[in-house]
Amino acid sequence: MNMLELIEKKRDGGVISKEEIEFFVRGVTDRSIPDYQISAFLMAVLWRGMNDEETADLTISMAKSGKICDLSDIPGVKVDKHSTGGVGDKVTPILLPIVSSFGVPCVKLSGRGLGFTGGTIDKFESIEGFCTSVEPSDFKNKIERFGLLLGGQTSDLAPCDKYLYALRDVTGTVPSIPLIASSIMSKKIAGGSDAIVLDITCGSGAFMKDIESARELARRMIAIGKLAGKPVTCVMSSMQQPLGIMVGNILEMQEAVSVLQGRGREDVKNVVLTMASEMLKLTPFGKGKEIDELKKLCNEKLENGEAFAKFGDLVLSQGGVLQSDGTPVYVDKSFEVMTVYAEKDGYISSCDALSVGEASCLLGAGRMEKEDVIDMGAGIRLYKKIGDKVSRGEELFTLYTGTKAPVSDDRIDEALFHMQDAYVISDSPVTAPKEILEVIS
Repeated sequence: MNMLELIEKKRDGGVISKEEIEFFVRGVTDRSIPDYQISAFLMAVLWRGMNDEETADLTISMAKSGKICDLSDIPGVKVDKHSTGGVGDKVTPILLPIVSSFGVPCVKLSGRGLGFTGGTIDKFESIEGFCTSVEPSDFKNKIERFGLLLGGQTSDLAPCDKYLYALRDVTGTVPSIPLIASSIMSKKIAGGSDAIVLDITCGSGAFMKDIESARELARRMIAIGKLAGKPVTCVMSSMQQPLGIMVGNILEMQEAVSVLQGRGREDVKNVVLTMASEMLKLTPFGKGKEIDELKKLCNEKLENGEAFAKFGDLVLSQGGVLQSDGTPVYVDKSFEVMTVYAEKDGYISSCDALSVGEASCLLGAGRMEKEDVIDMGAGIRLYKKIGDKVSRGEELFTLYTGTKAPVSDDRIDEALFHMQDAYVISDSPVTAPKEILEVIS
């Protein structure tokens, strides 16, 4: 087969056969297809799309590009969770310990940040010593001993997706429904989980900008799950504004720990408790229980300290370092660059997630290019969010960088511009947006 012909075929709106997709996946995996042709094909897919059959063929082929984990010897239903990405999304570090504390085995395969959205792997690697490179052969042992596991993609696990994931990040091809669906589901199939709950974020700070696109992605995910024999539940959550008040790797982990200790904002807890309840619903423990009852039980795990203790088990089991109080030791510290204050009285009517995410990237919390090294201490703290009343002179936000990676004044100025653009103050009261928009299963 000829890669140029495949690019032209998809560019012109043609349907790619299963054999052609397998050829493409092999070429990406063994590096026989150059980056410029892979990028051109990805852009053609972004432009022309893929039908359900093409998307399913791409998903299965990417999953089979490496090893498929077999966790069938581990008792119980293994549940995985994934988010399509967002700004300030620190759900996973809170969610996994909650679900695991019920005795439900949790296998979470995560990725790094894409574009303006943060990545779970990057967040956990902000903890001193935490290792996300867990070989598939070690999955069973860790699940049996600790009940939960968080890993990145190893060279053996969906290697085609790992390469495409990094390339999509820097070629403007992230917001493609077939590419998002196949990327997520190939990892889930390869990871060996029995059931999957997906957080499909929707809004300016997500790749799905509207609820119709989010529903279409959910439909694709559920269809692939049926093909693979894995039940899938999709939770649509709002990304109109960042989740919580911290954006950045160390900053978000600190906020996650605060929630695990029984504190934290209600918007973060609402998303976490909804996701945790939907995960439990797919297990024998949750069978026959209503979602409200499961949410109450999950919240008790936060209040009685069981979830925080489980978080400590996760950190220690993967080489991370904890202080005497059980909180993580981080690889850097966040250094305050500047704080900006409100210029008038009013109500926050906009705290645009996309603008905040772009500002965070400029400060160093995300990657502008594939080879960029993340500044773990960089990020933003939000003091006011949509619906909050604000008085002239009150704090709006603070910009941070890490102590080990100084950022140029130009980048800081550009980040400041994005943040000032993110905030709008109105004279009339504003209603805060709902966190959970819809649940489809």
